[in-house]
Amino acid sequence: MADTKDDLSHFLKDVHWLLDILQNIDVGLVVLDAQYNVALWNQFMQNHSGQAPEHVLGNSLFSIFPELSEDWFRRKAEPVFVLQSAAFTTWEQRPHLFRFPHYRPITGSAGYMYQNTTIIPLIDTHGEVEHICLIVYDVTDTAMNKLAQIEANNRLQGLSRIDHLTGLFNRGHWEHCLTQEYKRFDRYHISCSLVLFDIDHFKVVNDTYGHTVGDDVIRCVSECLRAQLRETDIAGRYGGEEFGVILTNTDTDGALEFAERLRKAVEAQSITTATTDVKITISLGVQQLSETICSTQNWLEGADKALYFCKENGRNRSHASE
Repeated sequence: MADTKDDLSHFLKDVHWLLDILQNIDVGLVVLDAQYNVALWNQFMQNHSGQAPEHVLGNSLFSIFPELSEDWFRRKAEPVFVLQSAAFTTWEQRPHLFRFPHYRPITGSAGYMYQNTTIIPLIDTHGEVEHICLIVYDVTDTAMNKLAQIEANNRLQGLSRIDHLTGLFNRGHWEHCLTQEYKRFDRYHISCSLVLFDIDHFKVVNDTYGHTVGDDVIRCVSECLRAQLRETDIAGRYGGEEFGVILTNTDTDGALEFAERLRKAVEAQSITTATTDVKITISLGVQQLSETICSTQNWLEGADKALYFCKENGRNRSHASE
């Protein structure tokens, strides 16, 4: 009899410890029956949901969390009942199973708790699965660090494409876009035009007023250019004082209209120096893409030829190659 009492005492002590662990472990534990009613709700779930066990036990998970997609969750959980094998969700697949607020100071920018979730079958003594257990892990720190790394990489990638003086695409990325538009035309034959332009007498400006004023002139022209662009247009600094613009869905007439708007906008500008105001003008060459153009280089040469025509005929004008 004494041994039986001792065994019972040890058993009850073990159960007490087990229940204490389940309540205080730093993960969410939820046990659901086959109708998705809550059979266990630990302290983690209570603390983060604000729902005490007496308010959730015996109730449907979907009534407690109406924002949880019932169709999605059933598709995820039913194989666990039937196949008796675990299922998993990660924050990258679905940021959270339960939308809990997140207050940790290190990741204070997180609006909610990012979660990984494991769903495991609970097999009874008859080898049947009448219940499943959700194990909810708070992975907000990991998620926020990963998202910050992705954002930083995207910023670096963006910076590698941008010309720092003008804020336009640099030559390398702009030429990549030019190649993509050429290939798109080759496949779909959608109108596309190229505009090359440069700043008239820019060397004189640099030699007379210095490179600081020269940089101001380039920035001023860039601002005028950005003001004329549509969202689909692709502008870049081609080199020095020369710029390129890819005008998608645009024929020669539309490109010349764009070129004239830009030319007049630049002509209206001036850069103030210590001694005088420096007036700016540009010359622009236009080349519409056609089936007779056999390469991007050929396309550039056509626009450059039109630009050269402007230089030879007084500057501060636009012209289209035939």
